[in-house]
Amino acid sequence: MFEIDVNGFDFGNLFDVELAIRSLPFVLGGLPMTIAVSFVAMFMGLTLGIFLALGRSSKNRLLRWPSRLYISFMRGTPILVFLFILYNGLPVVGIELSGYTAAVMGFGLNSAAYIAEINRASLNSVPSGQWESAKALGFNYWNTLIRIVLPQATRIALPPLTNVFLDVVKATSLAAVITVPELFQKAQIVGGSTFDYMTMYLLIAFIYWPLCIVIAAFQERLEKRFSRYVS
Repeated sequence: MFEIDVNGFDFGNLFDVELAIRSLPFVLGGLPMTIAVSFVAMFMGLTLGIFLALGRSSKNRLLRWPSRLYISFMRGTPILVFLFILYNGLPVVGIELSGYTAAVMGFGLNSAAYIAEINRASLNSVPSGQWESAKALGFNYWNTLIRIVLPQATRIALPPLTNVFLDVVKATSLAAVITVPELFQKAQIVGGSTFDYMTMYLLIAFIYWPLCIVIAAFQERLEKRFSRYVS
């Protein structure tokens, strides 16, 4: 039987408050990079995701099957492996990317696959009568999509899209392995010099948590704004 003896254990060694306070400015120096990678990657994912969703739903095989293949590949491969392919693998064929560029491309291209499926489901959830009514009023395909269907689909897609964004924010910690100076890499530097990794890992958790709370609060505001498009 596995037992934990807490007698004589100093829980103060679990988290060194003094070290956390002293190293906080240095660790927060990686926050702008974390935010930059997250937002740029999410923007890339949202942009590519809408076209993948349309291609995935297209009746044209030349659009549908490449979209399905892309989504299947990205959802079926670990993001860490993809980061190494971009950063360490591409130089073999003469393409060298900075850590930041590789991270943005990696997270953006990977998240696009999940966003595409969310967008596809959200677009399909809009009643077909909306398309038919718009066509009867003389709207073409793109006008119907942008002005009528997308506003309704956006409200439906917001919660799962926010979950993807939260995953991207937290996954940026993986960018530390390709030398991106974000939050986790900064914490590892301090942990390596002080040999107190537990304090630094807990500190990082306490930084990511409120960051994700802010994003979730912003999601709620957006939901209220787009709720007017849902009957």
